[in-house]
Amino acid sequence: MNKFVFKLLLIFLCHPAIAQNRIFIPDLSKVKDTTKWVIIDRDVSYDGILNFKPKAGEEPVWLKHYSFSNGLIDVDIKGENLQGQSFVGIAFHIIDTKTYDAIYFRPFNFLNPTRNTHSVQYISQPGNPWQKLREQFPDKYESKILIPPDPDSWFHVSIEINYPKVSVYVNNETTASLIVEQLSTQKEGSVGVWVGYMSGGQFKNLKITSK
Repeated sequence: MNKFVFKLLLIFLCHPAIAQNRIFIPDLSKVKDTTKWVIIDRDVSYDGILNFKPKAGEEPVWLKHYSFSNGLIDVDIKGENLQGQSFVGIAFHIIDTKTYDAIYFRPFNFLNPTRNTHSVQYISQPGNPWQKLREQFPDKYESKILIPPDPDSWFHVSIEINYPKVSVYVNNETTASLIVEQLSTQKEGSVGVWVGYMSGGQFKNLKITSK
């Protein structure tokens, strides 16, 4: 290999614009723009951060005309230390309002020594809600957080997806707090933010890195 070819190969391998990973930072300020986002029966607003007000239903708010398969989803989340009233997370591989996978958190359990194993949860809708997974597979699809955050403060989440494996890291920990294999058959779909039934929540700094 001559020096010229070697230099071209080195540039190709090292240049960030040619890297395999693709980074997308969704514009949360455009959440009410129906050409960019899908909102069904959710009460959301934006004032520098994305805010959800409590409302019945569990439909995610997701990116329109966007497809994600494998990679990394990063986001900052803030819930509340209110028992049974704060469920906040990320949905992915979204097909429609009822068909998606999600990772979500129960901040009110973060520091509860008797319930902290229910802090972070995987679900696959519509066939595998948390109730079914907890009953049939205890402690397999939910876990405690290794270093629990303040339940009333912001915490950073990194969700690494390499279908079917999903690994969840909190506050830049190098060890995953939860590792599961997806129960869904869809290997790709959109990405969105998710809150549970009658739950509020706040989100910022959403970034998606596709492989």
